[in-house]
Amino acid sequence: MFKHILLATDGSPASRAMVGKCMRLASETGACVTGIHVLPPMHNIGMQTAMLRDNRAEEQEHNVEMARRYLHEVLEAARGYGVTCDTLYVVHEQPYEAIIEHAKLYGCDLICVGSHGRKGARSFLLGGETQKILTFSPVPVLVYR
Repeated sequence: MFKHILLATDGSPASRAMVGKCMRLASETGACVTGIHVLPPMHNIGMQTAMLRDNRAEEQEHNVEMARRYLHEVLEAARGYGVTCDTLYVVHEQPYEAIIEHAKLYGCDLICVGSHGRKGARSFLLGGETQKILTFSPVPVLVYR
């Protein structure tokens, strides 16, 4: 069935709930999993002072630490299900693009994402990365709610 699943996590409760379900699917189908977390880029703001550089460095350090935590949870879940798993975090302006690019790069045949369950205007206003993945991915997408 599936050979390689890309599991996209943002650390949200919906995303965390999806991890175990995805690992169970991977275990049942004999698939390996690659966990991915997308970090926002640090934008340059005109003239920088030392304080701005320090704050941005601290923010980036915090973002990387959070990515490592989320991905550690993915690895622990994989270990519990006996699933082969690798993880990575990437920096990208558009998370949905990074997820799709890496699914193609790694030859994944399924992308698993969590959904916050937002509908209508709320979903539109809050971005809807899951919707963008569903819209643009050439790889099948499984959405857990």
